[in-house]
Order: sequence, then structure tokens, then C-alpha cells
Amino acid sequence: MRVAVVLPERAGDRSLDYAVPVALRERVAPGSRVRVPLRSRLTLGTVIEVFDAEGSAHALKDIAEVLGDAPLIRPRLMEIARWVADYYCSPIEAAMACVLPQAVRSGEVAEKSVAHIRLVRVPDDEGWQKLERRAPRQAGALHALAGEGGSAPLPLAQLSEKTGVSVAVFRGLARSGWAEVRSLAVRRDPHQGEHFIPTQDLTLNEHQQEALETIRAAIMTPENAKPVLVHGVTGSGKTEVYLQAIRTVLGLGKSALVLVPEISLTPQTVERFKARFSSEEVGVAILHSHLSQGERRDEWFRIHSGRARIVIGARSAVFAPLDSLGVIIVDEEHETSYKQEETPRYNARDLAVLRARLEPCAVVLGSATPSLESWHHAQTGKYRLVTMPLRVDDRKMPLLRVLDMRRLGGREALLAPALAAAITERLAKREQTILFLNRRGFSTSMQCLACGNVCQCPNCSVALTYHRDAAVLSCHICGFSRVAPKSCPECSDGGIRFSGVGTQKVEDTMRKLFPTARIVRMDADSMSRKNAYRETLGAFRVGEIDILIGTQMIAKGLDFPSVTLVGIINADLGLHVPDFRAGERTFQLLTQVSGRAGRGDIEGEVFVQTWTPFSPSIQFARHHDFEGFAEQELEFRSNFGFPPYRRMALITLRSSSLERAEFCAETLARKLLVGLPEGVVCGESAPAPLARAKSYYRFQVALRGPSGRALARHIRATLDALPMPEDVFVAVDIDPFGLL
Repeated sequence: MRVAVVLPERAGDRSLDYAVPVALRERVAPGSRVRVPLRSRLTLGTVIEVFDAEGSAHALKDIAEVLGDAPLIRPRLMEIARWVADYYCSPIEAAMACVLPQAVRSGEVAEKSVAHIRLVRVPDDEGWQKLERRAPRQAGALHALAGEGGSAPLPLAQLSEKTGVSVAVFRGLARSGWAEVRSLAVRRDPHQGEHFIPTQDLTLNEHQQEALETIRAAIMTPENAKPVLVHGVTGSGKTEVYLQAIRTVLGLGKSALVLVPEISLTPQTVERFKARFSSEEVGVAILHSHLSQGERRDEWFRIHSGRARIVIGARSAVFAPLDSLGVIIVDEEHETSYKQEETPRYNARDLAVLRARLEPCAVVLGSATPSLESWHHAQTGKYRLVTMPLRVDDRKMPLLRVLDMRRLGGREALLAPALAAAITERLAKREQTILFLNRRGFSTSMQCLACGNVCQCPNCSVALTYHRDAAVLSCHICGFSRVAPKSCPECSDGGIRFSGVGTQKVEDTMRKLFPTARIVRMDADSMSRKNAYRETLGAFRVGEIDILIGTQMIAKGLDFPSVTLVGIINADLGLHVPDFRAGERTFQLLTQVSGRAGRGDIEGEVFVQTWTPFSPSIQFARHHDFEGFAEQELEFRSNFGFPPYRRMALITLRSSSLERAEFCAETLARKLLVGLPEGVVCGESAPAPLARAKSYYRFQVALRGPSGRALARHIRATLDALPMPEDVFVAVDIDPFGLL
């Protein structure tokens, strides 16, 4: 039997072989949780596979214990874990770790229990008199307990706080036999204390109704249904369609999974689902990285036990242990945050399609700017396409104005006069503004005017970003920081110049230009507290903020009717990076950010500041023309053999030694050419665009071919036959989203 065991902190998981005692063989199956001997102690593990070990050259240790009456991982999710390991060239234990979160598999996070007290017996008049003479404080506690209706268990700490009677007195009352204190399991609720006002289904327009009927057909006949791609413009009411589709699923006694990008997992999204289904016994669970380990454990077990039939979560929620799935919805399906950046480098959108096929159940992919892969599948008939080209209630799409920043002179211009005037106008009308810049910090670099030296990260091949709040230079790759120098570290000249613009500088400039405006910045620096995101959006919703400045975390998922102006400070940031998807990402981001404007009764306006105003990405976004952009971009992809017409694999090698990293990459590239599958092209090794990160030198080898699975198998076979030095690490990314 092979077991993925939980190793000490930072060591990860590893699979080891064990024997199964005869007495436990009937209870062991793939997915079972077991306790096994490891060195001098017992540790937890998950059974990966059960096999006949007779004839083994080594004597195997017996497992010590089987936990629970049934496997914690259901067979369908075990099948998905094996597929992930095979397709994404990942160790099986890493794939298993995705299926079973750390908070569950480690066993370190226990069920939370809280002391409760209830009234066991009430004394008669004589008994009251005796108790009041002998133990007056206990008598007072008993009166307080009776006054709270103590026949039902009451949280002891809360009762003490409310009545002013100490916990010790209540416990003494229990020792005297007048009451009972016991520990009861309590759920750690991420939204405890919040009240959600129930909502009803809204009337759908023609396009919404067509989309809903298409999804319902897939729900009713999942065995033969194709994935449904919902192409709906921003504000077209896609979420309402999802809500009503889920109601259909619940009516069939099934469950639903809703995936949203991490940056869009806002209280607003959760609120809409909880409010719609609050009056029903269905349970809505949340899974995302901002939960505490205890909250994540409790939510996972709510799902596993069937107490929650709707799950809303980020990419890891694709492995949620739901039973009887009726539909999987992937909102903003184009988002890069669905791609895992560590091993296994899976794409949650693609796994959603796979899981829907295995369950089987319906799968819905929704976006105003679908990925070109999904759009191509829809055009070729692999997916079913439905379009929602109009906003609800006949609201108009926002008017986009492109501002050519070249005419303002100098690259450091921050705010065009036209945008500044538009902000002034919105403030006078008491309307709200969103300013978007996908770069945090104050300035993007610090350069000496005398010798030209730029302050670089000592660990990465990037310039340090200046953060004025703390007066430090920071690296956004490795986290290195240092106090900002007052003179050049190279030549000691005092003429240091800050270059580039970040969200901190935008905030500083806006406060100077609009001193009476209520301005808040939302980025990774300002939203470090757990509930900061929720609190800020709540304040924005009720009109306590006039201007919201932020990075990509405010680009999607926000629906505030009072936002009538969106300003995009620099539309070119992601346009000129060495990545064939740069144009697609820029178009998607501009369209999504623009969609935050004009979602109420007042028409919205968007100002796009750019130094490349005639870029196709910007011009197509200006006219809200996704189909035109997709047609042109797909022609380019087809001509040069890029996805979706070919599949890609990217192998990154890193080492603290430049020579070893380069040599191993060159050797791997040569070995990959041996036995290359038909139609597969392997490039030469080359330094990665980010040549050094976290003190490691990085080289890459890229492959393209007609089949992702064929690429994965060839790469795995080559790597298995090519041992690497201990200080050279290899990462394989099948279907990469980024080439850095």
C-alpha cells in the first residue's frame, strides 16, 4: 500500500510504502486516512493506492491505524488527483495535497468546542432560601440562568458577559448539581454576525432567459451536454442567470460549485448567493485563501458531510468534496488567477470541465472577455455558445475616451487634464470614481542622475520599488527590502531620481489635487488585514468613499451603481512584455475595468491614458468589440502556432549556480530532441525573461505540439532518465499562462 505521509513543516508530503495488517484490510481503500510509523513516531497519511506487495525486496512496516469508517477522499476526486499528477507532470502526493487541504490532512486543526451551560433542576422555595444563605453568588447565577431560559444550552462565556456573573460561579453552580456544563462543537463561520437580507429571483430579459434555458438543458442531460460558454458584456446580468440555474439544481436534490477569481471573491459576491438562498436549508460554504486554517477546516467538513450544498471559492475549490454535483460555474473564466503557480500547476477552469465530464454534471464558463482557448472551442463546436450582448434594464455601455499621453510631454505625466476635469465634475455631483493602476508602491525605480545607477534587488533581476510610507525600497518578487538611500550607493551623489508611478503616488497626487475628497487606496500593501477588503468595499458601497484607487483587485466583481467614472492611469503596463498573451490580457483588463462604470441609472464614462493609442488591444476595447479582437488575435496565433492551435509546455530550471543552471538546461534541451513525438517542436534553452529570482538563476526550455498529454509524457520520460544535481530544481508547466 502506498501512503502520502505528512512530513514536518516545510518538508511537504512524500509517498511511502506500508503493509496492511490482516485485521485492517477490509477498512483500507484509496483515500483512507491512516496513521503510520515514520522514524520514531506516528504520523498521518492518505492512502494513494492499494497493491499486492508480496515478493517485495524490503520488509514493510505495518500501518498503525485506520481513521474513520470511510475514505475521506471520494473516488471521483482520487481520479482527478491522478489525472492532475499525470497531465501536469506532478508527484501524486502534491496532487493529493490539493484534494485534501493542509488544515484537514495534517490533523493539527481540531474541531472547535465551546463550554455551554443549561438548567438541570430548579429548587423549590425552601431550596432557594437554603441556596441563597449557603451560596448567594450561585443563587444569583441560577436566577440569571433561569432568566435566560436556561433549559437550552447557552454559551457560557456569552452568558457570563451578558449577566455579569463570572464563569467560575456558573461552573460552581454546575458542581453543586443545579446546572450542567459541557463542551459543544461550534462552527468557525467566516461570516459570523453578518445578516443577509433574503432576495427573490429577478425577471430575466430575452438574452438572460435564453442563457438560462441552455444551462438548464445541460443540467437535465449532463451525460451528453457540452460545456456552456456564456459571453455576456459587463453588467449583462450573468450572476442572476447563475443564481436561477443553481435553484434548478437544488430542486433536483443536487449541489452546485461556483468558482470565482481570488481577486473577485468579494463580500458582494458572497452576499448575493447567501441572500438568495438564506431561507433554504441548503448551506452556502466558502473556500479561499483568506480563511483561517480553522475556518477552512470547518467549511471543508460542512461540504464533505453534505450540510453545505453550494460552494463558492477560488481555484482550490475545484476540489471541494461535494456529492451529487449538478452544475459547476466558472465566473470570469479567462482569469489568470485560475492557474496555480506552484506544483502541480493546474488550471482550475480546465479541471472544472474535466470534473463535469467525470461526475457528470453541467459546466458553465462565463466572461465578458472569454479566453481565446474557450472562444475557439465555442467556434469549433466543442463548447455551446450563448451570448448576452446587452446590459440589464437597457443600460448603456460606458463611453471610452482614449487619451494620448504623448501629447502631454514626458513619460512622468500622471493625470491628463481631461481626466482631472472629469473627476472634479463627479465630485461636484456626488458620484463615485475608480482609478486603476496595476502597479503598487510609490515609484517603480530609484535612479542616480550622476552615474545612471538603478537600485536593483540583490536576489532578483528587477529594480526595487520605492514605498514612501515606510521609506523603503522593496522587491515584489522575493520580498527583500532596505531603507531608501539618500545618496547613490555607487557614486555617493545626492541626485537620486524616482521614476515610474505606483498606486501610492497616485493616491498622494489625488490628495493634493482634491484635498476635500474622501480617497482610499486598495492594493496588497493597504489591504493586508483580513477584513480590510470587506470593510473598504462596504464603505464604498454606502458612499463613504469618493475616489477608490486600486490595482487588479478592484478590476472585477464590483457592482456599485454610483460609480460613473473610471480612469485607467496607464493602459500600457502589460502590453509590452515578452509574452504572446500580452495583447489578450491588456484587452481583457481594459474591458473588465471599464465595466465598473455606468452600472446604475447614469451613463458611465471611462478615460484610458496610453502612450500607444493605436494598439489593437486598446482600439478594440474602446469599441467594446470582443469578436473583432478575437478574430484578429486568433489569426496571429494560427499563423505562428500558438495556443489554442498548439499546446505548450514550459520547463524552468533554477539553481544558485549560473553555470549549473545553464548547463543543465542545455543538456535537457538536447535530450528532449531524442524521440520527439510527431508534430512536437522543442526550442533551445534560454535565460528566462526574469533571469534571476529569489537568488536563483533561471533558464527555460519551451515545447509546442498538438497534444498537451503527449508533451507531458515525453517531458516526464526525459526527466526520469536525466538525473539533476541536487541544487538544480526543475518545474514543468503544461499549458502555461505566463512565460516569465
